Amino acid sequence: MNALPQLETDRLILRVPGRDDYLLLRDLVADPEVHRFLGPRPEDPTTDMFSRALRGAGSWQLYGYGMFLVHEKGSNAFVGQMGLFHSLRGFGKGLDDVVEAGWIVARPFWGRGYAREGMEAALDWFDRTHEPRRIACMIEPENHSSVRLAERLGFVRYDEHIFEDEAAVDLYERVIES
Repeated sequence: MNALPQLETDRLILRVPGRDDYLLLRDLVADPEVHRFLGPRPEDPTTDMFSRALRGAGSWQLYGYGMFLVHEKGSNAFVGQMGLFHSLRGFGKGLDDVVEAGWIVARPFWGRGYAREGMEAALDWFDRTHEPRRIACMIEPENHSSVRLAERLGFVRYDEHIFEDEAAVDLYERVIES
């Protein structure tokens, strides 16, 4: 595997998560407003984030890309998590065995353009270091900020999925011609 990247933008540092960073993620999604569009709350957020961190590490190890932890330059404040990971959602519709994009930003950093800045850096890095390919993401329709961001990043809606609990997500894709 190649060396793990660290990306920098004008205002952000994006780095590969470390062993204990699942605690940062647990605290990030503890905010009900941040968690609002992330599906049902797990019974034990610590073990849930630990499992997610292990899956994220597996994406880096097996596929050479994954999610970044994002910190603000200067203050080193934790901004959130964003990037690309390998997904197998299990419901088809173009979200099985695919590169998936995602972003979660801590509430104090909403409205500053950090999600766009960080995702543009992550997508640019991915496009330069991996062969061009389709990238998907899923967003709850009421998450207007994420819908706008996805569209600005070049994603277009192609379908929807309704879960057993009747929650719905819109499915988006970004296709880069090789």
